[in-house]
Amino acid sequence: MHYDAAVSRIAAIVPCHNEEAAIATVIADLRRAVPEIEIYVYDNASTDNTVRVATAAGAIVRHETVKGKGNVVRRAFADVDADVYVLIDGDDTYAARDLPAMIAALHAGPHDHVLGVRKESAVGAYRPGHALGNRGFNWFVSAVFNSPVSDMLSGYRVFSRRFVKSFPALSREFEIETELTVHAMSLRVPQVEVPVGFKDRPLGSESKLRTYHDGFRILSLIVGLIRHERPLMFYGLIGLVLAVAGVAIGTPVVIEFFETGLVPRFPTAVLAVGIILAAFMSWMIGLILDGVLKSRREFSRLNYLSHESPTWRPMTLPATPGRDS
Repeated sequence: MHYDAAVSRIAAIVPCHNEEAAIATVIADLRRAVPEIEIYVYDNASTDNTVRVATAAGAIVRHETVKGKGNVVRRAFADVDADVYVLIDGDDTYAARDLPAMIAALHAGPHDHVLGVRKESAVGAYRPGHALGNRGFNWFVSAVFNSPVSDMLSGYRVFSRRFVKSFPALSREFEIETELTVHAMSLRVPQVEVPVGFKDRPLGSESKLRTYHDGFRILSLIVGLIRHERPLMFYGLIGLVLAVAGVAIGTPVVIEFFETGLVPRFPTAVLAVGIILAAFMSWMIGLILDGVLKSRREFSRLNYLSHESPTWRPMTLPATPGRDS
């Protein structure tokens, strides 16, 4: 089965910063995989020939001068009008040949979010430490949000219009993938994972990822999202830690009082009471923010439902094109 081009307007959003060595190949592969696709290359303050190469290759080139992939995605999601949105990096590491299967999966559900789960097609496609870090983030987010994800940091995704137009896009840099994943989990939109090919960058192309810097930014975003999306859990755990500390500090004072009828360590008693009160305040904050969260999610859900669901007329899948390397 395949999508019907007469029904679906398909737009590819390709964030680029200094990708002159790879962008022409990405554009050609996307057009070969999905001939009717509109390709928007968003130049993100490149200092090389990315813009010239992308223009010559036939892409629609737009500009986002504020550096950061999250800034590009926010701008593109606001500006581009389509029924199906494809997000793919401009570094030629993802297999464009898998795009028809991802679009078909979006329509077949119908789903609102299709995540391309990377499968290495060459040894060394992942930089050292990236695969381990990705697995750790996958486990952590899956456990916290009670929704399994296999590759939350993948930069290859397909979205419905209603997902894109209901996504706030608050991130600035590479943590945008984490925000996309958590948004889908929190809104509980129908989503599916599709395996996609993944290879190393071409010669002359340099990764923009900074392993520790971006890893800490992603971890910080996850903690922030837990605070916003799971306030009862976040503040409940803080309250529990404070309560345990308060009881541990105050118990000897209480025991001494029952034994002697005196409170010789008065400052310790005051400290213990203060910590216990802080624990109760933390629990109350969690309860209040949990109520706010429910209202916010209702509003987000109504905004999401205000857009049409993916539409599709089934048709025979054309002959499989030659597989790109």
